[in-house]
Amino acid sequence: MGLGIGLVGLPNVGKSTTFNALTKAQNAESANYPFCTIEPNKAVVPVPDTRLDALAKIVNPERIQHSTLDFIDIAGLVKGASKGEGLGNKFLDNIRETEVILHIVRCFEDDNITHTEGSINPLRDIDIIETELLLADMGALEKRISNIARKAKGNDRDAKAQLVVAEALLTHIEDGNPVATYVDSDDDAFIQINKEMRFLTSKEIIYGANVDEDGLAEDNEFVKLLKEYAVSHNREVIKLCAKTEEEMVEFDEDEKMEMLESLGVSESGLDQIIHKGFYKLGLMSYFTAGVKEVRAWTIRQNTTAPKAAAVIHNDFEKGFIRAEVIAYNEFIEHNGELGAKEAGKMRLEGKEYIVQDGDVMHFRFNV
Repeated sequence: MGLGIGLVGLPNVGKSTTFNALTKAQNAESANYPFCTIEPNKAVVPVPDTRLDALAKIVNPERIQHSTLDFIDIAGLVKGASKGEGLGNKFLDNIRETEVILHIVRCFEDDNITHTEGSINPLRDIDIIETELLLADMGALEKRISNIARKAKGNDRDAKAQLVVAEALLTHIEDGNPVATYVDSDDDAFIQINKEMRFLTSKEIIYGANVDEDGLAEDNEFVKLLKEYAVSHNREVIKLCAKTEEEMVEFDEDEKMEMLESLGVSESGLDQIIHKGFYKLGLMSYFTAGVKEVRAWTIRQNTTAPKAAAVIHNDFEKGFIRAEVIAYNEFIEHNGELGAKEAGKMRLEGKEYIVQDGDVMHFRFNV
């Protein structure tokens, strides 16, 4: 769907280990994606969903196919990235192409792993990264203002309106504020500029607090500081041990659960990140359930039935007649499609129907 989550972080914070774990999760499911061509810095990761397993127990399909999520490894962010340090311009451009930022923050001490800043300080690390994002946005907007100003001098009405907003936004950024907190975000001129510029600081940020195994069950002082900061900035923190996550990718489900229980947690940090990223991107899944395949299809929230059908094939939207819909809970409760139909739980929905997360669907169409 062209949507992605960009991993950022300073060197030696666990970003590469986290991405390696995601890449292994991708490879573990590679048989499900025979036609995917994956770039070296991208992992197309299956979204864990226990509902698929429940559907498969009833339908007994030949295969199960999960929804997927793109993670893009953004390397080389250091002080001065906005000015090109550490190939910073290239990597900042990579972030611009993503929709959500996962910022891996080191929250553990280990004398064997040197921190580039000489000590462990999550808030300082955040400030380094987010200052570079601000500076990059500032530089890009200054160039844009120069171009808009030339058009405005030629009495271009749209350019004049954009110039007023762009200059106000530049002041907002210069004061150290991200684009995401700009007050007049519903202004048409702002919406247009933001859409074209894809500002780095307008993106959702999730903090991945990378801890050691001892820090999983109980928050250490670094995690507490990070969580306080996140709350004050209306952001979320997901705690993980990147090293353990990478090891667990090789485990089967029982081994994984046994490991998590021994560490005092119920869900892996990697799974939490995938679920949270899926939600932050405004995505959801509906299901098709047949003997050949039980599959989750990825759509945006508030998608109509014909648009949802188009994810399977464009002809399904063009020739859409109606959709047969069974809510997931009803499908499970009545042991499948036949039982749900007999109980009167299958609905026929038209073109205006908004698909709900977990709907089990079959489309009627004519081309």
